[in-house]
Amino acid sequence: MAALPPVLVIGAGVSGLSTAVTLAEAGYPVVVRTAEPSEATTSAVAGALWSPWLVKPRHRVLRWAAHTLTTLRDLAAHRGTGVRLASGIELTGLPHGPPDWAHLLPDRRPCTPEELPAGYAHGTHCTVPLVDMPTYLTYLTNRLTAAGGAIQIKPVTSLDDIAHSSPLIVNCAGLGAHTLVPDNQVHPVRGHHVIVTNPGLTGFIEADTGDSPNFTVIYPHSGHVVLGGTVEPGKWDRDPDPATGQAILERCIRLEPRLADAQVIDHLVGLRPTRPHVQVDLQHHPSGATIAHNYGHGGAGVSLSWGCATEIASLISTATPHPHDA
Repeated sequence: MAALPPVLVIGAGVSGLSTAVTLAEAGYPVVVRTAEPSEATTSAVAGALWSPWLVKPRHRVLRWAAHTLTTLRDLAAHRGTGVRLASGIELTGLPHGPPDWAHLLPDRRPCTPEELPAGYAHGTHCTVPLVDMPTYLTYLTNRLTAAGGAIQIKPVTSLDDIAHSSPLIVNCAGLGAHTLVPDNQVHPVRGHHVIVTNPGLTGFIEADTGDSPNFTVIYPHSGHVVLGGTVEPGKWDRDPDPATGQAILERCIRLEPRLADAQVIDHLVGLRPTRPHVQVDLQHHPSGATIAHNYGHGGAGVSLSWGCATEIASLISTATPHPHDA
């Protein structure tokens, strides 16, 4: 029986690893090539609460997000994945209608007055997956290796160059797609997080700040808390800014006073790979290679990861011969 063709996956962030795992477990020989190890990618510094905000097209996003939600819920039942189901509150200054994914969260309800911090009159309580990204990326890497896949730290600088030697390619390059494809619709939205020790928090908090480039999020994990954040379109700088970090810390302490006793562990910056529409499709290269694109997820990479990976696997399956066809 003929074997499935080898696949080259570009990128070792959450999209690349989820796609590589999906393909490897389906029987494809998979090699991931990446410019930097997973722990140095934007995915490693993501807040990673399931929440498919601000990405389009909505009809596809909802399908991808629902599939990912189911998968992350399943992973939360297993030790060592870095995924847990966290209850928390989303705060807003003004009341507004539910998001289009509200029906996927059966326990979603209005906050009681006792649950609302000072200064907020409206909020919603819900339970969603929250992911400790360093642990999760290690889990995905180990799962890929167990399925026979491999990771190479070897940048790809041109799709044209590798298309002549790799007949089946999956582009999960994230922000790298800006120059790799090239796709000038891909741009960075800079995010700054502060990592602190956990003073005993278990529930997450997200606070809407309207049109401000700053927002307030508190994502607690067992040994640390991720505090955010910023939304800075067009900024490519990955160096933390002490003043920005201090402002984040002060906003979060006002929202959750117990954080005043926390110790700062680190300041982290990531560049969200943002695009008007997420790019998930097939391209037939003049060399004869098939290139599947899976990038442009903005800040929703984790929230869409397994849904997009499954769609990529389906597209590749229909575009390549199968063993029983040989």
